[in-house]
Amino acid sequence: MIVWVNGAFGSGKSTLVDELRSRWPEALVYDPEMVGYVLREIVEVPTGDFQDLRLWRRQVADLAVGLAEEYHRPVLVPMTLVNPGYVSEIFGALTDAGIDVHHFFVKVPREVLEKRIDGRFTPDNLEQDERVRHRCKEKIGPCMAAADTLPNDTVFLDGELNPQELAGQVLAHVGMEAGR
Repeated sequence: MIVWVNGAFGSGKSTLVDELRSRWPEALVYDPEMVGYVLREIVEVPTGDFQDLRLWRRQVADLAVGLAEEYHRPVLVPMTLVNPGYVSEIFGALTDAGIDVHHFFVKVPREVLEKRIDGRFTPDNLEQDERVRHRCKEKIGPCMAAADTLPNDTVFLDGELNPQELAGQVLAHVGMEAGR
């Protein structure tokens, strides 16, 4: 089983996955950004977004399938994925492999996202931090708009709830005992 936690930057995906992991110790956490970081070291990313690399999408799906098949454990995936074609490509590969995919999208109002984005970076490298904040904020609109294009079985979560409440909802949806 794969539990994909989607949403805009600052929506609380990683925090929710951390809470899920603490309550579901057998689950593996797989962050597809790591695949993107590796690819950036090897090949050029013309658009600046590694999700635009077909190889990234293929490797993300292949590694998720491999983790689920080899270890027979649930896989928690915190990753923003909103391009409808990319969602279809990756989730289609997971489904084709016989993997049960539960897709959650954490919805948060724009002003809350902006506040969270502003608060999550430290001023170690002011120029880089500002670029990252700016990039994350630029993605808010497309992420919010994409909510209407996600698969019909996507479960929308209220990202203003605390992580414990959200984790309880996710666990209940996937048939796990809340608070395990």
